[in-house]
Amino acid sequence: MSTPLLSVHHIDVAVENKRILHDISLDIAPGETHVLMGPNGAGKSTLGYALMGSPRYTISGGDILFKNEDITEETPDKRAKRGMFLSFQEPLEVPGLSLESFLRSAISERTGEKIRPWEFCKQMKKVMELLEISPEKAERGLNVGFSGGEKKKAEILQMLLFRPDLAILDETDSGLDVDAVRLVAEGIRTYQQETGGALLIITHSTRILEPLHIDRTHIMVDGALVYQGDGSLVDRINREGYDEFISMKRA
Repeated sequence: MSTPLLSVHHIDVAVENKRILHDISLDIAPGETHVLMGPNGAGKSTLGYALMGSPRYTISGGDILFKNEDITEETPDKRAKRGMFLSFQEPLEVPGLSLESFLRSAISERTGEKIRPWEFCKQMKKVMELLEISPEKAERGLNVGFSGGEKKKAEILQMLLFRPDLAILDETDSGLDVDAVRLVAEGIRTYQQETGGALLIITHSTRILEPLHIDRTHIMVDGALVYQGDGSLVDRINREGYDEFISMKRA
């Protein structure tokens, strides 16, 4: 068995002194795809933000290891430089900073190297074509005037260009039509094929999972992981819903 890329050991997570997550443990190996599912309000997005080091969320117990290094107290920018990436459920708009400038600057920060503008533009154009993002969006303010679907595709564009070792995707498929889900799923599949990176996909819908091989599925209820299984667990949830798992938490 390979050494885990990410190891989460019994973490508790609080927001403004209110504990939201309870005794969370999981391991993700390099190249694996994990899915986190559960009813609304279960705490799934909280886990994603806590793993990425958002200052709003306090780790009040346990620890997080990434590449066998303790990152429990590290800031989000240091985690990103190590190779972690989080796509936002509701991406922010940043007027005055173009998508292209943001991407070029962020990649330079991640790698510590200057990027040749011609090579960067060539690669960005290739990925934008894959995701069917209009070329003029590159010159716009980051996410400014983008539709919901365009914002989500811009997040996948970032992932494909950043090439992280671990990508955490928070409800990337929410609010997308069938065609946009197809494109986003293709982008995720391309990321894995080209980088061998690991994924933690937080989702309610299973459409985005259809072209992917799922290694582990985790069910969260009321801030606790109550059940784990392989990819077949996704089909079981589609058929039967969450009632059984909610009962596990209450028991």
